Amino acid sequence: MSNTTDSKRDYIWLFFKGAGMGAADVVPGVSGGTIAFITGIYARLLAAIKSVDLSALQMVLKGQFKEAWEHVDGSFLLAVFGGLITSALSLAKIITYLLEHHQQLVWSFFFGLIIASFIYIAKKVDKWQATHIVSCILGAAIAYVITAMSPAEAQVQPWFYFVAGSIAVCAMILPGISGSFILLLLGMYGHVLTALNNKELILIGLFLLGCICGLMIFSRFLSWLLSKYEQVTFALLSGFLIGSLNMLWPWKKVVTTYVNSSGIEKPLMQKNISPMEFTQLTGQDAQLTVCIALAVAGLILILTLDRISHKD
Repeated sequence: MSNTTDSKRDYIWLFFKGAGMGAADVVPGVSGGTIAFITGIYARLLAAIKSVDLSALQMVLKGQFKEAWEHVDGSFLLAVFGGLITSALSLAKIITYLLEHHQQLVWSFFFGLIIASFIYIAKKVDKWQATHIVSCILGAAIAYVITAMSPAEAQVQPWFYFVAGSIAVCAMILPGISGSFILLLLGMYGHVLTALNNKELILIGLFLLGCICGLMIFSRFLSWLLSKYEQVTFALLSGFLIGSLNMLWPWKKVVTTYVNSSGIEKPLMQKNISPMEFTQLTGQDAQLTVCIALAVAGLILILTLDRISHKD
């Protein structure tokens, strides 16, 4: 399973690609799976996760640690997940601050990123036929419905961190669907960010254990899906990306609010509005020029990552 041709430079790149996944996974609306896809490590990541199986466990029990490490592509997983975890821990506070104070700008950047990601994945469909178009529309509809749902506020018990991790991780490795947004719908997004920021190791451990269990199950299903119905799956994933744009529209009007468990008032339902209407309703500058520039920057970033990943 392990790729013995990987150099130190390759592992450094894998670390940074993992860091990109971690950064994306912290933000609701953006999928770490999308970053894995556009940086060219998605198939290898799925294969490595799927290889953590009974055979690997038997090797470990027999003391064949080197063989087990190679079987699961351990160096690859260590580099990617090392970058992912480092990035998530480092960026949690920054992302929390940016979403609190500069939400329009953050959403604008990722709006452009998602559009570029849609183009990238849609190009993977060799020939768009009726089946692929229907699959794309279905994916867009599912993602739209998910992003249009109102987030709940969970009554947090430690065991729920495990449950949340096992559900959200399925979205984290699925291009186009954000694991962070699933956490938001479960009412766990703020709680998980708080646990990361406060270094609450037991809660983080429960969440990661849930992620591992979810990965073991879902990665096998997704790998089977891609091997049997690759083109239809790509079309479905591209639809997920288009549908998720609903959440990332920068200008919104708060329709209803709720008070979370910390006593802080938060938006519950929001409606997308035009930049002009946003200025009229809020009296704030819509920052249209800056938002467009950031969306274009998101597009350029994906194109750059695509070019870098295909250099070798």
